[in-house]
Amino acid sequence: MNLKQKKEWAKLLFIKDNLTQVEISERTGISKNTICKWVNKEKWELEKASLTVTRQEQLGRLYQQIAEKNDDIAKREVGKRFPTSQEADTLNKLASAIEKMERECSLSDVISVSVDFLNWLRKHDLGKAQELSSYFDMYIKDLIK
Repeated sequence: MNLKQKKEWAKLLFIKDNLTQVEISERTGISKNTICKWVNKEKWELEKASLTVTRQEQLGRLYQQIAEKNDDIAKREVGKRFPTSQEADTLNKLASAIEKMERECSLSDVISVSVDFLNWLRKHDLGKAQELSSYFDMYIKDLIK
């Protein structure tokens, strides 16, 4: 794994998983000083705070936009209840964006699901969570390669 990939992983752990810089250092093998420098120089705290829209919220907005466009079309007089070419293009683009979002699984998604599962498991079996954490880390490193 190269430094750029480790940096991306560290950033995801910081932003999505709320890990401390020490924990990130241990998991990625990057020094705490380097992590600290990245956090401050690239304003990861600000980015972390700005990420309030989840994937589900984004999908919900796309579905809402399609529904609103279809409602507008349905309000037209009989015989004119069809989309213009521009509206059809917009609807097609929205549908494509939804399909892409529902189909793709990014590294961020994998990490997010891993962390959610480990947080749940910690409540039930701390030892097993600690054991599986290293496997999740190995899996993520393999995905980055």
